[in-house]
Amino acid sequence: MDNTCPFCTIDKEKTRIIEKGKHTLVFLSNPRLMRGHLLVAPIKHREKLSQLTKKEILELLQMLVKYEEKILKKLAPGCDIRQNYRPFIPQGKVKVNHLHFHLQPRSNKDAVYKKSQIKENELFKDLAKEEIKSLVKLLK
Repeated sequence: MDNTCPFCTIDKEKTRIIEKGKHTLVFLSNPRLMRGHLLVAPIKHREKLSQLTKKEILELLQMLVKYEEKILKKLAPGCDIRQNYRPFIPQGKVKVNHLHFHLQPRSNKDAVYKKSQIKENELFKDLAKEEIKSLVKLLK
């Protein structure tokens, strides 16, 4: 447990917790990007996926599947699932050094789309043959 980690001490604030498994918590994100924005995190303080045990991985994925389905049935026609590892950014209000996944209810041309994702087509680039070759070699 890390006393400076808001996710390690979230048990004191039970109002946001939706489900607590043996290894995993599901809770409302605060701050949030949209209504129904959930976080799924291991109970033990972990910072990277590679630090998870097999039992933690299994339960975490089961919770992701379960709550994605709940979002799709009860909140929105789509759901983004996202996880970031950015040790180069200091911990703050919107960045926590405790591994977690975002489940974000999404709909066509919602607020997130209108403010940022509308620019995605400009950001995505086609892979060049040399880039494919060098990355496959590097990452294989």
